[in-house]
Amino acid sequence: MNVYRSERHIYVQVISDETGETLVASSTLAPDVRSHLKKTTDVAAARTVGELIGKRCIEKGITSAVFDRNGFLYHGRIAAVADGARAAGLRI
Repeated sequence: MNVYRSERHIYVQVISDETGETLVASSTLAPDVRSHLKKTTDVAAARTVGELIGKRCIEKGITSAVFDRNGFLYHGRIAAVADGARAAGLRI
């Protein structure tokens, strides 16, 4: 599970180590996520993206993932993505 945080958005991908293929992806730019958000730059938006990724992973049969914070400190929006994914049932 790879997370990238820009100034305005957050992007999350679940990538297979064996094939290098992206299995699940979402961001605050996705229309289904953006319609539920007031702002894309806050912790609540990051948690929403994490919950969506967690649900999509569970639907695809992925039950656990390794969290790659991509060099960002583990707090704020980055931690909210992980918390949201855990709340959806994904083991990180």
